[in-house]
Order: sequence, then structure tokens, then C-alpha cells
Amino acid sequence: MEIIFSLDEIDLVAKKILSQNPEKVILFNGNMGVGKTTLIKALAKELGIEDATSSPTFSLVNEYLISKNEYLYHFDVYRLKNEMEALDMGIDEYLYSGNWCFIEWAENIPNLIPEVHSIIKIELLPDGKRHLTLN
Repeated sequence: MEIIFSLDEIDLVAKKILSQNPEKVILFNGNMGVGKTTLIKALAKELGIEDATSSPTFSLVNEYLISKNEYLYHFDVYRLKNEMEALDMGIDEYLYSGNWCFIEWAENIPNLIPEVHSIIKIELLPDGKRHLTLN
């Protein structure tokens, strides 16, 4: 899937992404400030999360309850020095839980990513719109 959008269309983009039935582990790739966290907030809202969502830059992971037995885990592993830090915080248990796992800066933990995952890449265009691809 490929979309060009402006940030005021982010809720529609979230719906389109989920309609594609992506894998539950999704890597979000893109430069700092391109809108990865903003898109994740829209996806969380579309999944039914009513709580305020934020970037887990310092906590590494934020956990949101979707339903009685379903969670969304939002990771920001930008600050990790190595994969051992991710293992120490138990990332493998999250990634193989069967719940939604949204990961920003996954390139910092390449050997820990499950084989089955989706990738969302966002690029900022000169006109301020975003170019998104979902694989």
C-alpha cells in the first residue's frame, strides 16, 4: 500500500492501514519529526484506545489496553545502546505475545524483530505532505 497524505488526513490513513490487515508487529521507519508517533496515536485511536497516548522515548514502552485480553505496546528504542538492553527489559515477551507491537527506531534492534512483521515507512515531501508505504 502506498499513500500520500497531509497530517489532517491522519485518521483516514490509520483506517486504511488497518483495513490492509497488517501483521501485529509493525516497524515504523522514517526520520525524526516525520510523524511516526502521530500516526501511531491515530492507529491507537482507530484500534479503540481512548486513553491519551504518547511517545515512550524515556520509558521505552507504553502499554495500552484495547479490550479485556488485547493490548497495544508502543516501543521507542531510539535511546538503546545495544540489543541486550532491549532483551533486559523483556522485549521478546512483548514481541511474541500476539498483541499489537508498534516499534519506532527498530533498526536499533534488527536481530530481535520477529520474522513475521509489517513495515511502515514515512517520508516528508517538499510540500509538507507525507509519503507512506506499508509492506
